[in-house]
Amino acid sequence: MTSTLHTNAASGSGSSQLILLTGATGYVGGRLLRALEAADRGVRCLARRPEFLSGRVGSTTEAMRGDVLDADSLPLAVAGVTTAYYLIHSMGSSGEFKEEDRRAAQNFAAAARAAGVERIIYLGGLGNSSGELSAHLQSRHEVGDILRASGVPVIEFRASIVIGSGSLSFELIRALVERLPVMVAPRWVAVPAQPIAINDLIAYLVAAIDLPLTESRIFEIGGAGQTSYGGLMNEYAKQRGLKRLILPVPVLTPRLSSLWLALVTPIYARVGRKLIDSMRHPTVVNDPSALQVFPIRPCGFREAIAAAMRNEDVEIAETRWSDALSSAGAKGIGLGVQFGSRRIDSRVVDVPVPADLAFQAIERIGGQTGWYFGDWLWGLRGAFDLLAGGVGMRRGRRDPHRLRVGDTLDCWRVESFEPNRQVRLAAEMKLPGRAWLEFEVTPNGAGSRIRQTAEYDPIGLLGRAYWYAVYPLHQLIFSGMLRRIAARAESLHRG
Repeated sequence: MTSTLHTNAASGSGSSQLILLTGATGYVGGRLLRALEAADRGVRCLARRPEFLSGRVGSTTEAMRGDVLDADSLPLAVAGVTTAYYLIHSMGSSGEFKEEDRRAAQNFAAAARAAGVERIIYLGGLGNSSGELSAHLQSRHEVGDILRASGVPVIEFRASIVIGSGSLSFELIRALVERLPVMVAPRWVAVPAQPIAINDLIAYLVAAIDLPLTESRIFEIGGAGQTSYGGLMNEYAKQRGLKRLILPVPVLTPRLSSLWLALVTPIYARVGRKLIDSMRHPTVVNDPSALQVFPIRPCGFREAIAAAMRNEDVEIAETRWSDALSSAGAKGIGLGVQFGSRRIDSRVVDVPVPADLAFQAIERIGGQTGWYFGDWLWGLRGAFDLLAGGVGMRRGRRDPHRLRVGDTLDCWRVESFEPNRQVRLAAEMKLPGRAWLEFEVTPNGAGSRIRQTAEYDPIGLLGRAYWYAVYPLHQLIFSGMLRRIAARAESLHRG
């Protein structure tokens, strides 16, 4: 069965071309979708669960149900399409991913040829085809061959490590560096690679739509310099202010490495094991023709890591590689929820009160009003902070009823503020990491909904230990605070 959401795909677009995007629920596809919509392109997304895209796509983007492993679901999806992005692989599969990749590419290639698709843009992996390749890289290259054999012109980009907040490689690096002060490093951490920033990768993918094309082309793309996984780990540690020791061990094979990875970072084990097997092969650009053909000058890996970390400061990972495996997009860790390096404690309460009155209760928090619950615990935390050389809880607030960006609020500072809707506080107490407390009010029928979110970015093992140590108190304080805020909002409504 085929169904759609947002069926006015091409209407209203600045381009008469209709673009088919596969893999829109994945990491690269999700970022690419935003870029295509920003460029006013008519987009149709193919997804096994199009409902997962609800709320993520623009009003002129179509979301269609289909599966590349189900050939019968594809003819309607490719109908009227001029350019198709193929961003699919089966590494997350628990079965034989090479066979699934092969069958999926054959189905898609046949459907594209029959529908008269003018070009296919495919994202593969760097690796020397003339030498020995891992099963993962072999499969990526084979998919490119199958797509080209259809007769539809194909632009294949072969990329190395993708660096961006939420990418698999970046999250593996983050997990290892944050958790292990001393790492026993196998030989593959020294293998040369040429990482590319996610923004540069997306720029290549978008530019390929308008590239004059008479035959298939393969482009090798990478960042401005070469490094290795070990180099990326050291650079990440440096930018996070962590001291890490990497000890090379020549006998740790890819198989043993994957078992070790499963113990240290089990959340990435299923995909990571297959990826590690590819790490023993150099992934560097040997053909620089992409730099002559496209007006794109990629940044280096240091800038890519810094950009990934900035992205999380602006927004907690726009898309994540794990979105393609789980519609939740986040992994529970027993104590709260984890997004990248961040620990999140978020809870909501509905109140029969207009949003502006609900927000008044929030806007008056701190200072003489106090924190609604457990003020003696807040005072105790402030005393410890003073002993550690911090600001404590003694600063109060500028105005008892109104807030603005930059205001101090006891041990917090107002980082962002939208009247009657949202306030975000950044902690200025001494912490082994960074912390924020955010309140958001949205209309909910005749009343409103208050969302309270505590967010913590731990630095190293000490930061992680701190989160687990204070989590029971957070459960007590934050749940009590939200109840009292709701009660105060109802009191303001009555009075």
